[in-house]
Amino acid sequence: MKKVQYINNDLLSALSEQAIHSERRRMNYNLHEQEDIVHRMLNAIEPDSYVRPHRHTTPPKEETFIILQGKGAIIIFKEDGSIDDIYPLDPLKNEWGVDIPAGAFHTVVSLVPATIYFEIKSGPYLPLTDKDFASWAPPEKTIEAVDYLKQLRDQSLASIGAATSSIFS
Repeated sequence: MKKVQYINNDLLSALSEQAIHSERRRMNYNLHEQEDIVHRMLNAIEPDSYVRPHRHTTPPKEETFIILQGKGAIIIFKEDGSIDDIYPLDPLKNEWGVDIPAGAFHTVVSLVPATIYFEIKSGPYLPLTDKDFASWAPPEKTIEAVDYLKQLRDQSLASIGAATSSIFS
């Protein structure tokens, strides 16, 4: 029998600290076993961490992101790499999460330090087929990725500003 896993501020703080010191500037904490059919994890992602746009097609998998702390955005792309939509996530504004359909190209962007998401998707995790990376998006650890992440963050922030201003129009 699996043990109860308690999600509290101590766990989130420790996970954020690990993300800050990791090479990829993000860290996940699995609440599942690799063979489980549903994968549940906490994902601490710092603003300078680039998550290459990808989709889940083999097999098709939906994915859900719920923000626990911080501020971020989920970006959905069209097949050609243009942005289809940006979903701001901010628990202080009751913008909690996004459920992404299988096959949709997407990425997650963190806009402030110590941003943590709760992520859910089908398992099991098979490294060779888990993600279909977008050919139009630069690979991680490249100069192009740094520039692309800056563009995505800027577009996310602009989208959040536009959404806020349209509320008052």
